[in-house]
Amino acid sequence: MKSTQAVEPVARRKVLGITALALVIAYLLWVNPMNWGIVNAVMYPLRLFVTFIHEAGHSLAALISGGDVVGFQVSADGSGLAITRGGNRALIISAGYLGAALFGSTLFYVINRFPRCINLLAVGLGVFMIGFSVLFARPDQSGSPLALLVGFGVGGLLILIGWRGSWFFNLLVLNVLAVLTALNAVFDIWDLILYNDAFIRQGVRNDAVAFHQEIAPLLPPVFIAFVWALMAVAMLGFAAYLAVWKPIRAEIDAAYSRMRN
Repeated sequence: MKSTQAVEPVARRKVLGITALALVIAYLLWVNPMNWGIVNAVMYPLRLFVTFIHEAGHSLAALISGGDVVGFQVSADGSGLAITRGGNRALIISAGYLGAALFGSTLFYVINRFPRCINLLAVGLGVFMIGFSVLFARPDQSGSPLALLVGFGVGGLLILIGWRGSWFFNLLVLNVLAVLTALNAVFDIWDLILYNDAFIRQGVRNDAVAFHQEIAPLLPPVFIAFVWALMAVAMLGFAAYLAVWKPIRAEIDAAYSRMRN
């Protein structure tokens, strides 16, 4: 009879191997080094998914802080808008980028620390997206119901994958979604830092500008975006430490202890 100690390290190495593969896939999708059209086609719905999570972050922050959600929108160009009433404005404005980073980091941690629940997690995430879309998704200014389509499309696909897909495939897909969401949040915030003046000249009221205007007029938008970027990186780094480095370190320590004994 095999001991639990003998089996768990093997299973953990398998999970880490899939995680490493997901990181490579996420990187290739992100940078698209060969500039393949098919990669851009795959990234487009993933970008819309990230926008959905961003606007869901604003909306959930409004609900958590005692406000209401009128609705949220996702547009074809990848932008979005959450319309809320009441609640804590500082929390609501911050929860777009930081909410996406928290979602990606938390998902990365959960799926790598509790991989046996991966299929159930995919189904649960899909149900959440569909339910949230039914309650709050609204057509954008052009009348496009893209937020509803993204919620039902990605949500339905996640339910199908969780129900019928293999454990390996579910772990890979959710890892890719987690990494891309967290990294998109980080790099979107970085874009706010680099191109903030250009956004202002174009009349774009991004989250950093909104926070500056409504909450902290003494802090420039670039500084606010920089603080958000540091917080997003810290979230992802902490999740990676807990989900990847800490288990590896425990396994190394256990092997070293067995060698000494």
